[in-house]
Amino acid sequence: MMDTRVFIKIGEYYVTQAPIFIGTVLGSCVGVCLFEKQKRIGGLNHILLPGNPDFEHYNDSARYGINAMEILINGIMKMGGKKENIIAKAFGGACVTSSFSCENGPGQKNIEFVRRFLKDERIKLVSYDLGGYDIRKIFLNSNTGDVFLKRLNSSLSSKINQIEKQNLEKQKAEKKQQKHVIELFE
Repeated sequence: MMDTRVFIKIGEYYVTQAPIFIGTVLGSCVGVCLFEKQKRIGGLNHILLPGNPDFEHYNDSARYGINAMEILINGIMKMGGKKENIIAKAFGGACVTSSFSCENGPGQKNIEFVRRFLKDERIKLVSYDLGGYDIRKIFLNSNTGDVFLKRLNSSLSSKINQIEKQNLEKQKAEKKQQKHVIELFE
């Protein structure tokens, strides 16, 4: 039984052939788990933004999708893995803040980037849990490629649930009032 764990944060990644759990917590960020089936090499990244890094303003290139994915793939290949044996699982991309629209916010842009990148690189996306409103905590078993996921409610999710509950109560009250309405006609 594995008891070794590595926890990565935004802009970090980890690749290993050792049997460990690699974990992270994702909101609007996307985490991509890559697993090379033949050599049993697993890796996880934590993508903050899609696209290319802006080295004039930031020095942490692994925060950006293109570099985070390339670094992960290259890490697997340096350990003897072959790109054609890599499968992917992707998680995150939630709408966790009301500052952006969910349809055009950072979570959705990260999801679109990851899907496009994997398709362009011909890496099969075998499993995913993307979008929605929940924060996700994931752990990749680097020895098997299995991913364990736990959903955590975001503050936006709680607000949406509260609004939906209020609307339901309002509808129930309206129906109750309608039962006692008497209509007079001539």
